Order: sequence, then C-alpha cells, then structure tokens
Amino acid sequence: MNDQASELRRRLNKSKDEHEAKTISIISGKGGVGKSNVALNFSLELLIQKKSVLIIDLDIGMGNINILLGVDPRKTIIDMFKEQLSIFDIIEQGPCNLSYIAAGSGLADFFTMNDKNRNYFYKQFTRVASEYDYIIFDMGAGVTSDSIFFMLASDECILVTTPEPTSITDGYSMIKHIVAYNSDLPISIIMNRAQNERDGQTASTKFSDVIKQFLNKQVRILGILPEDKHVSNAVRRQTPYLLLNDRAPVSKAIKKITRTYIQCVTEKDNKPSSSFVRKLKQLILER
Repeated sequence: MNDQASELRRRLNKSKDEHEAKTISIISGKGGVGKSNVALNFSLELLIQKKSVLIIDLDIGMGNINILLGVDPRKTIIDMFKEQLSIFDIIEQGPCNLSYIAAGSGLADFFTMNDKNRNYFYKQFTRVASEYDYIIFDMGAGVTSDSIFFMLASDECILVTTPEPTSITDGYSMIKHIVAYNSDLPISIIMNRAQNERDGQTASTKFSDVIKQFLNKQVRILGILPEDKHVSNAVRRQTPYLLLNDRAPVSKAIKKITRTYIQCVTEKDNKPSSSFVRKLKQLILER
C-alpha cells in the first residue's frame, strides 16, 4: 500500500502542467443493464489505447467493480473520509495497471457532510485530477439527489441501456432529469445486449429520435454491444471479458466503441470546459 501510494505521489509531483482529467459519468436508468461491465471494459480499452484512467465506483452499497475484477479492496472511498486518508491511499491497482477506487457504504450522506469533510473531498480530488487522462464514475442505477451532482459536474455522461422497453423508458427518464438541470451537458448512448447490430442500431436510432423530439436534446450514439455468452462467463470468472477473450464479439464491439470515442474526443481537442471540482462546488452552492 505504501509503495503504491509513494509511486502515485511521485508521478503526481512529476506533473507540472495544468492538465485535468476528462470526467465521464457512466449512467443507466435501471439496474441490470450491464452498466458496470461496460464502464470497466471501456476503461480497460482506454488503457490499452495508452490513456491513463481512474475508475471510481460510486454505486454505494452495491458496488460491482471490485467483484468484476475478483479483488478485495483494502480501502474504499468511505475510508478516505473516516480515516482522513489521502486519495492516493485508497486507489487500488487492477489488471493492466487500471487504477480504481472501490465503493463503500454510507456515501448517501455525502452532500450532507460538514464543510470540513466536503472541502477535504475537493482537495483530494484536485490532487488526483491532474494525474489521469480520464476519470470514470461508475454511478448507481437511476438518479438520486446526491448522484445528480456528480453527473452534472462531469464533462459528459454515457448512458448504458438495452433494447428492452423498460430499459429504454427508464433511460429516457434519466436523460429527461439531466436535461432539466443542464440541457447542454453532452450525453452519449451505448446500446447493450442487442441481438444483432441491425436491431441495436434500430433501437438506438429510435431512442435518440424520441429524445430529440420530446426533450430537444441531441445525443450521440456511441455504439452497439451484442448479447454475448462471454459476458456471463467473464462475470463468473471475475475477469473482464476484454481480457478473458479479446476476440469475443462483445470485446470487439467495446474496442470499436472506445476507439470511436477517442477519435471524437481528439477532434474536439479533449479540453474539459471547466474544472470538475469548480462545477461541483457551484452546483452545491446553488442547491
């Protein structure tokens, strides 16, 4: 743990520029759509594409990232507050040197903490934000009065849904909620568990058209992930499917999605519009 923390501090001190990680909230309207699996494998492919990534599991009480990785985290984000730890002390290392922070129990009271603890989070996040290209928030399903602040302060959201009517309906409600707060926040869609590319594309197009018509919001269709037995096999073996079988249909699809995303970001110069912490502070002040 100490060696890991020392190395992270060394890397941080080495960075002298004003770079700040791009923050992405991976969201879903309902549980059971494969959101955490998408967040994890998307993060791993970003790493494979030579991007530095930190994934923070914020599905408090029901966190899945460490389970999908088959690891037992020594510290969680809750420990950071309880023990006044440095954020570097709770960052774990997964496969491919993936940095991740496990979810804990009790963060439901995050935004009701006293100013001392809230400022402690700001300080810690600011320290780590310059260390990565991307910081991925694996949000809990649906939206709460607490989680909405993470989403709105992020540079963008990626909604994971499936072609099932209930998933589409809940996904629409999620986007409606976000748009009500900030209609300009970029939102992308990943259609998971499609029976085939054509069906997934049809469902995605219909979904985005409805969002455009009724919410006047343009969303980007990031890609389609197929229904694939390799996913459930990977979950059972607690190994990300991208690493278990990189030739599986779902692995090929997540690679395509990630590369498409990187290309789109590169074209936009990958510059966050504003500091995540600055936006989070402002949102809380306006609460």
